[in-house]
Amino acid sequence: MDAKNKNDFTDTWLVVPCYNEGTVIREVLENALQTFPNIVAVNDGSPDNSAAEIHAAGAHLVNHPVNLGQGAAIQTGIEYARAQPGAKYFVTFDADGQHQVKDVVTMVERLRKEPLDIIVGTRFGRPRKETDQVPLIKRIVLRTVVLLSPKTRKLGLTDAHNGLRVFNQKVAQELNIRMNGMSHASEIVDQIAQKGWRISEEPVDILYTEYSMSKGQSLLNGVNILADGFLARRLP
Repeated sequence: MDAKNKNDFTDTWLVVPCYNEGTVIREVLENALQTFPNIVAVNDGSPDNSAAEIHAAGAHLVNHPVNLGQGAAIQTGIEYARAQPGAKYFVTFDADGQHQVKDVVTMVERLRKEPLDIIVGTRFGRPRKETDQVPLIKRIVLRTVVLLSPKTRKLGLTDAHNGLRVFNQKVAQELNIRMNGMSHASEIVDQIAQKGWRISEEPVDILYTEYSMSKGQSLLNGVNILADGFLARRLP
């Protein structure tokens, strides 16, 4: 992407939670920085070299002294990004290379033009043959989450646990993630419903590599996410 197009996204901040991603985080960030010049990566107490690799890539670095969980890392990153002058759009973006910059571009441009507050990615917005990229066990977990979540169904979401989200200042200011672990995704859905944010989905491509799959959610972890999600809805 040329410099002119890069400058078009100076009002956009990518928030990248990171835990033990030292082998890939630098490449992920350097690739994203070619399009999005403003990225904050939150090193969530990683014992590996993640912090050094984030710094070397040229992204903004925020360190948690101990591991607090992905939800806490995202909240920290959003708070950092929303405090920056000129920040209008915010993106949650995974550190393991699964998310695609081209999808972020599409989602940000939609948010600029459409009367929406938040757009979330979906792995299930295209014909079935194109969603076969999603491993079977993950499809089962994700479909189960939707089936067991009335708010997810009411909002018309098909992939509530997709970590790729783009949202505006209103959402960035009002979002308050209290579930520190992976169950933050269910909590975000609850807040979307409660606060009445205008939402839509965008079909996205998820790059499943041997590395990213080794860090993925098992069926048991999916059940834990559901349990934590119910707990999130009971919080005052």
